[in-house]
Amino acid sequence: MALKGNLRDFTITQLLNLINVAQKTGTLFIEGPNEKITVSFRDGKLAYAQAGQEDTSLVTVLHRSNKLTAAQHRVIKERTGTMSDKELGLLLINANYITQQDIITSLQTYFINTVNRLFTWVEGFFHFENEVLPPDDKITVRVNLENIIIEGSRRMREWEQLQDEIPSLDMALKFAERPGANLRNVNLSVEEWRVVSYINPKNTIRQIGQATKMNDLEIRRIVYGLIQAGLVEVIRPDGKAAAQAAGRVPAVTGSKEDQKSLINRLIRRIRSI
Repeated sequence: MALKGNLRDFTITQLLNLINVAQKTGTLFIEGPNEKITVSFRDGKLAYAQAGQEDTSLVTVLHRSNKLTAAQHRVIKERTGTMSDKELGLLLINANYITQQDIITSLQTYFINTVNRLFTWVEGFFHFENEVLPPDDKITVRVNLENIIIEGSRRMREWEQLQDEIPSLDMALKFAERPGANLRNVNLSVEEWRVVSYINPKNTIRQIGQATKMNDLEIRRIVYGLIQAGLVEVIRPDGKAAAQAAGRVPAVTGSKEDQKSLINRLIRRIRSI
């Protein structure tokens, strides 16, 4: 199957549907404006995925999925050197660090999350190479595409809605002067608290997303929730923040004491309602 083109003409959903129905084996290469993602398939099933030069070594994937502590991750990386993922996996299982299912589940989750990032892409080029698979030392999985496609379609609809609600990430946020009544039962998640700690008229939404390591969909989703709760308002950024937004991770504006003050002020406001 000679397949190449532009994501403006052929969506990720259509690509995955085609690969699934045709039960193709090979690798799909997608290059967006800011990132490259590679996805491999075997008989129409997801086998492997990698974003750019992101570290996809088994020990790092296990650490990201909380199967290994930071200390274990560091020590194992230092001691295993050039050992392949397959060799390392067997070593960890035999040493009772993890189980085979831990490895499979962690890799499946990581690969699926990588593919899910593609559903928010509206620009980019792709090409599919038949029978091209990851190196033999990499551990591959077999994940049906049907559920990925269904979830991806839902993400695409959510993405379109959030783009309508928050069209630009180069705007800033400030705490609302008069929080809405629906803030009475507010219960912020860990991710929401991380975003709240960066709220400042000098930090754009894009910068906050970069600082908290959230993609465009994730930061829009959290900001939209905070807006709906009456907690924050969207404003034009102060100073040169908008000009500095593209491609930069913000330094936290103000001291740590200032950041704590913001959070404490928020807590007091919630308690007073």
